[in-house]
Parts: sequence; C-alpha cells; structure tokens
Amino acid sequence: MTSQWNALLKNLGEWQGSFIRLSPQGDLLQNTKSVVSLEAVNNNQSIRQIIRLAEDEQVLEYSSLGKGVMFFENGAFSQGSIQLAPFSEFGAEFGFIHENHRLRLVQLFNNLKLDKFVLIREHLAQTQPLQRPILKVDALLGEWVGEAVTIYPDLRKPQRYSTHMNLQLDNGGNLTQSLSFANRTITSTATVKGSILLFEDNQIQVLLLPDGASVTSPLLLQLRQPLFLEVGWLINPNLRQRMIRSYDDKGQWLSLTLVTENKI
Repeated sequence: MTSQWNALLKNLGEWQGSFIRLSPQGDLLQNTKSVVSLEAVNNNQSIRQIIRLAEDEQVLEYSSLGKGVMFFENGAFSQGSIQLAPFSEFGAEFGFIHENHRLRLVQLFNNLKLDKFVLIREHLAQTQPLQRPILKVDALLGEWVGEAVTIYPDLRKPQRYSTHMNLQLDNGGNLTQSLSFANRTITSTATVKGSILLFEDNQIQVLLLPDGASVTSPLLLQLRQPLFLEVGWLINPNLRQRMIRSYDDKGQWLSLTLVTENKI
C-alpha cells in the first residue's frame, strides 16, 4: 500500500479551474476562477500549496497530514469532519484524479441541515480540459461492476471487495437501485425530480451536477444514527468512481471507501 504522503504527491502540479458554490438544490450561487498549485519542497518532505481564487491568494506549507484526511493509492482523497456534533459545522471534501483532470466536491452542513456545496473542476496547466456534460439519470442506468477499497483512519489493513450495482427506471419513472457489496445487498427507490433523486424513506438526496459529478447527502443529519456522505464522478460513459465517507452512530468518522466501477 502506497504511503499516505506518497499518495498526496500524486496531486502535484498547477491545477486550473473554478470553484462553483451551489445551494442544496443545485442552484448556482457563485462561480470563481481558481488556480491551485501543489509543489514538493525539501526533497519531497513538505508541500507548498498556493490557492488563488479570483484576486485572493493563500499560501500554505505543511509536512504532515491532518487527522481528517486520507488518500488512496491513485491520489484520490477526502478530508473533513472527524466527529458530528450539534450546533457545529460539519462536512467533507472529496477529491478524484484521472489523467490531467481533478474533480473535487465539498458538502457542508450547518446546525445539522444541508447548507451548500462547492464543485471544483480542474485540469493541469498546459493541458486541454475535457468538457464532460451535466450528469443525467439515463447515463447511470444499467449494470455496473467494480471493486471497492476501504481505508481507515487508524491505518489498519485496507479491505478490498467486489461491487455490483443495477440502476433502472420503473414504470412510474422512479429509479430503482440494487447494490451488492461485501455479502450485502441493499435495494432502494428514488423519486426523480429533474437533477434531484430523492430517496424518501430516509431523506437522502442525490444531486446530479456538471462534469459528470453527483453528490449524495442526508437532507438533515440525525444524532445517534450512522450516516454516510458520498460523491460520484462519471469519468466516461462506461467508467465511474464513487467515494463514501462513513460515520458510526456516535458521529465518529469510521472509514473511507473508493469504488471504481465499469458498465457492462
């Protein structure tokens, strides 16, 4: 297993793109051009990070990783809250990397309510960005098979297992989902309302976004209940990645899972 620091180094470079702030329903609030530069210094022992948003610039330098962040071997990562508590801000960032592109998404909650999203679409400087379309339900329909890797904040041995997901529309236009992994099968149904898929039984929303992105969020966080946050990226019509950040019934961060799946 690649070390966490070496996995971070997969993100080196100058990433050009935009930070798009969105309401919980996906309405555009703000679109800001961005340049994020990550450079290894001190013989790869430290990272110098420069974040430019419009006219603002922030410079960070660090030589260790915080408790709330973990990386996968390919450079994908998530950072965010390690504990859910009432009357506090809660949320996480999810970052995917594929060739010369990164997709990052932040979901934030305030006083347990879903508050806003930030969609960050980036490509390496001096490369041509690929314009992926806004994600539509039809692009997700079908049978997907893949592999999941789960990593843990206590750095225990990662778990790997196969996954199988089937997404179909029923006669009423609702989305039915059957998901199998680690000897478990979960079936659920969502109402399709434009770019929002609403799993009404447990008040979980999936929002379909530009660049093939999707974000799965509880509309309201429940104390003393396990929860998960998820972001997906349709990299091409037959390749999708999903990342899931899981918390236990005490609100403590448990694990991070990356699913890479192909349509068959």
